[in-house]
Amino acid sequence: MKRLLSTETLTVAAIFAGVAAGVWLPETMLAFKWMGDLFLMLLKMLIIPLVFASVFVAIVSLGSGEALKNLGLKAFGYYFLTTALAVTTGLLVVNLIDPSTSHTLVADHALKPPPEQTFASLLLSFVPANLFAALTQGKIVQILVFVIFFAVATLQLEATKRQSLQNFFEALNDAMAIIAGWVIKLTPLGVFSLIGYVVAKEGLQTLWDLKSYVLAVLLALLLHATLVLPALAAFLGRFNPFDYFRQVREAVLIAFSTASSSATLPVSIEVASQKGGVRKESAGFILPLGATVNMDGTALYEAIAVMFIANSYGVALGFGQQIAIFLTATFASVGAAGIPGAGLVMMTMILSAVGLPLEAIGLIAAVDRVLDMFRTAINVWGDLLAAKVLNRFLR
Repeated sequence: MKRLLSTETLTVAAIFAGVAAGVWLPETMLAFKWMGDLFLMLLKMLIIPLVFASVFVAIVSLGSGEALKNLGLKAFGYYFLTTALAVTTGLLVVNLIDPSTSHTLVADHALKPPPEQTFASLLLSFVPANLFAALTQGKIVQILVFVIFFAVATLQLEATKRQSLQNFFEALNDAMAIIAGWVIKLTPLGVFSLIGYVVAKEGLQTLWDLKSYVLAVLLALLLHATLVLPALAAFLGRFNPFDYFRQVREAVLIAFSTASSSATLPVSIEVASQKGGVRKESAGFILPLGATVNMDGTALYEAIAVMFIANSYGVALGFGQQIAIFLTATFASVGAAGIPGAGLVMMTMILSAVGLPLEAIGLIAAVDRVLDMFRTAINVWGDLLAAKVLNRFLR
C-alpha cells in the first residue's frame, strides 16, 4: 500500500488524471491553473538558497587549499568536462531531430526572440556588480560565481571561523533538502494542474507531439552513457568501463528506481569501494561531491527541453542563444540538488536566460517523472565513473 501511495506512483496517476480532466473538464482545469502556478512558485523559492548552500558546502568540504588544488581541481575539471560534453550531446541531438509540437503554441504574453549576445557580453554577465541585486533578481550564474569565490576564501580562514561557516551552510543545505522534499511531495498536484491546463488549452495533440521530445532525450542519454562517458573513462582512467558497470550496476538500478542521486549515495560508495576497486577515501570524497555538482543527465535533459520549448513556441534560438543554453545548463547543473524533481528547479533559470515563459514547463511535465528516472541513472553512472577515473590520480 505504501508503494502504491508513493510520490512516483501518484505522479504517474496524476498524469493520466490530468489528461482526462483536461479533456472532459476543460473549464475546471483552466480555473485550477493556480495549483500549477503555486507549485512553480515553490520550486522557484528553493533555487537561490539551494544553489548557494550546496555549492559552498561542496567546495569547503575539501578541507584545505592544497586538497582543492590537488584532487578538488581535478574533480571539478573532470565534472565540468563531462557536463559540457553532455550538454553538447544534447544540443547536437536536438538540432538533428528538431523536436517540437506540430503547431505553434500561443504564449500567455507576447514573446520576443532573445537578442544575440557576444562572447564579451556573456562573460561580463556572469560577474555580479551587486550581489544583493543578483540575489533578488535570481541571476543564478552570477550567484554561482560569487559562491565559488566565497567558498575558496573561506578555506583560507582559521579553522574555527571556517568550521562555523561550514556548519551554518551544511545546516542550511540540509534544511533546504527537507523543504525540497516537502515540495516534491506536491508534485502529483502540480503535475495534475499543469497537464490538465495544457490539455484543456491546447488539446491532446500537444501530448502526442511529446514523442519526438522523449525520443531526443532518451537517444542523447543513451549516447552519453554508452559512448561519451565510457570513451572518456577508458582514455583517462585506463580501465574497461563495461566491466566496471557490471560491478556497480546495483547503484545505477537504485538510482533509476528512486530518481534520487542523494538516496543512492550510500549504495554508490559501498559498491564502488567494495566491488569496483575504488579506494574508500577516494569514493568517500568524490561520490558525495559528484552527487552535488556532477549532473550530466540533468544538464543534457535541460538543454533539450529548452530547445523543445522554444521550437514549440515558435522562437528560433540561434547559435548565440544555444551558447547561452550551453553555459547556463552547464553551470546550473552544479547547483542541482540530488533529489527527485531537481531538474524542474533548474529548468526555471534556463528558461529565463533565453526569454521563455516559466509556464512552458507544463509542456514537458507530462513525461518529466519518467525521464527523471533515466537522467538520474545517468547522473549516478557519471559519478561512479568519475570516482574510478579520479581514483587513479589520488595520492
